[in-house]
Amino acid sequence: MNDNEERLVGADRVIAVLTELAEHPLGVTLDELAGILNSSKPTVHRALATLRRAGLADLMGRGVYVLGDEFVRLALRNLDGRPETIRIQPLLEELAEVTGETSHYAILAGTEIVYRAKADPPRGAVRLTSVVGGRNPAHSTSVGKALLSQRPHSVSELTDHFGPGPLEARTPNTLTSIPDLAADLDAIARRGYAIDDEENELGITCVAVPVYTDSSPTPVGAISISAVTFRCPKEQLVGLVPTLRATIQRHLGPGSLGPGVAGPETN
Repeated sequence: MNDNEERLVGADRVIAVLTELAEHPLGVTLDELAGILNSSKPTVHRALATLRRAGLADLMGRGVYVLGDEFVRLALRNLDGRPETIRIQPLLEELAEVTGETSHYAILAGTEIVYRAKADPPRGAVRLTSVVGGRNPAHSTSVGKALLSQRPHSVSELTDHFGPGPLEARTPNTLTSIPDLAADLDAIARRGYAIDDEENELGITCVAVPVYTDSSPTPVGAISISAVTFRCPKEQLVGLVPTLRATIQRHLGPGSLGPGVAGPETN
């Protein structure tokens, strides 16, 4: 037994296999799992057997393993029960209905953002590929920049947070220099909303504002409206910021846009 095998035992082994299964929605074989985890097939097979007994993994045809329906059910039940989802999902659905565009709620997790809720328009619009639980870089997304703008964001502070750079270039429009990002965050903090001008994905533009709840001194997340650029260019999307702000305040209360923000003006 090698050193990796000694470490990959018991609960650690089961969690490692479960985590890797989540990376393969179309399924993965025992051989593939063993190779990815650098572990023996009997070791991985024992973990899979444990997960299958709990309904957290399923064996499909041709020896392919996937996450089990029970795992998905538990994850969705947990997500639906989170207070933020209960409060924010109706808000996102109203935004999607009124604007005809996709809306998101995301939180900051280190140098990335994590989508916690999403609503697509009920009809007539292109569905975006973002998913609840998915991640994107904070520096290239409107939700990420909206949240970063409300934290200390000098060049030295951003360097401590992200490293010296350059930052990942998701598209030719991505701000990859720390000084450029700091300047953009200054502008966002002044105007109160962030713009992703095809910085994370070509052809997709987004606007976002930070959201506060329960008198929190810092935002708990950010809400965005995202659209296909050729159909809803940046100027048109920025024109939806008053609607975005008004909808947030109507659902979450007068303090939800942050200290001292009384209304939905865009300047």
